[in-house]
Amino acid sequence: MSNGLKKTLGLGTALSTVIGLVIGSGVFFKPQAIYTTTNGAPGLGIISWIVGGIITIMAGLTAAEVSAAIPRTGGMMVYIEEIYGKKWGFLTGWMQTVLFFPGTIAAIAVIFAQQCAELFGYSATNMSIVLPIALGIIILLALLNNIGSSFGGAIQNIATIGKLLPLILIIIFGFIKGNGGNSVFSPLVGPGVNASTAMGQVLIATLFAYDGWINVGAIAGEMKNPGKDLPTAIVGGLSAVMAVYIIINLAYLRVADASELALVTSPATLVATRLFGDIGGKIITIGILISVFGTLNGYLLTGPRIPYTLARQNIIPGSKALSKVNKGGSPTNSTWLVAILACIYALSGQFNLLTDLTVFIVWVFYVLTFIGVIKLRKDNPDLDRPYKVPLYPLIPIIAIVGGLFVIVNQLITATIIALGGIIITLIGIPVYSYMSKKNEH
Repeated sequence: MSNGLKKTLGLGTALSTVIGLVIGSGVFFKPQAIYTTTNGAPGLGIISWIVGGIITIMAGLTAAEVSAAIPRTGGMMVYIEEIYGKKWGFLTGWMQTVLFFPGTIAAIAVIFAQQCAELFGYSATNMSIVLPIALGIIILLALLNNIGSSFGGAIQNIATIGKLLPLILIIIFGFIKGNGGNSVFSPLVGPGVNASTAMGQVLIATLFAYDGWINVGAIAGEMKNPGKDLPTAIVGGLSAVMAVYIIINLAYLRVADASELALVTSPATLVATRLFGDIGGKIITIGILISVFGTLNGYLLTGPRIPYTLARQNIIPGSKALSKVNKGGSPTNSTWLVAILACIYALSGQFNLLTDLTVFIVWVFYVLTFIGVIKLRKDNPDLDRPYKVPLYPLIPIIAIVGGLFVIVNQLITATIIALGGIIITLIGIPVYSYMSKKNEH
């Protein structure tokens, strides 16, 4: 089939895509948001990395059952369509196309640009420097990914190796050279902070750092052996990521205390500069930029598969153009759609605002996916499941409860951001109705 995506991706690329999508900007930049929320106290921050990791592994174990049972290109959108029907499937794909992928790409491009600006001696708040870099990196990666999906996979492998170096160096030298005198688990929160309310906010930050794990499901249709390789990639990749996140945050706290980490855009750069001096700090910053570059590439590799899949079903405006695949096997127009929307979001120049928006709305659909695993077992018990979630139904229930806590907390504490995400998503309902009626004629 000349217009289909080629099955060229193996376990190595899937595993590096999970690690590449997850370890990116969050581990280097989110400690600032976390320790600002706790008012400079370390305890709740470290707990949130542990709890966020557990929720994410429960989520990965749960969603992997659906990923393996429905190994078609499109990921979560396809799972939800299979479980809840076409309208819900479309709404998932719509949310990912117009909000989640472009919003996340924009946020990461902004933080990449801010780090570039600081590396060359400019302020991270200088938008005349930051915005052109952010827009430029999105356009560059869209061009590179249009060369072909195997090329995008190659970038992913290189960037994954490159990003591990700053993590390893900070961890090793943080424990060797850090004074170890800073408190890790106390106080839990600083003065005037409510621990239960703050927990929801710091979890939003850590869940952003852990996010990206489910998007490997979007390339299931291009994997050689998805039934076996997909669960291995998700669970194996996440376990490694959680261990790295907890260890590196302990290393940060050996070098600088939480109140200092709350004051800088890039806690990792502050720690690296203390460990290795100004030049060493700059080298580590370059490593961080490579990591962020790899994460951006991962999102621009997987994201366009969503509008492409919608277009193949002719249920999104512009389907004829968006369903085109170039000679390299990439959905070229879908890639440009996601990239252009990302450029628009990037004009806000806001990292934390954009990430809070995307994490909230995507977790609404994650929870639907977890519930869907239980629903699918009841509705379709004979479905071939190459992988089944262990300790069923306990693990899906933990994933559901964890997700609901985050969603409800955001609705209460960040109502405007949450409602913004809901409204943009619900616009998909009239779009679906219009396209459905159009297809009937």
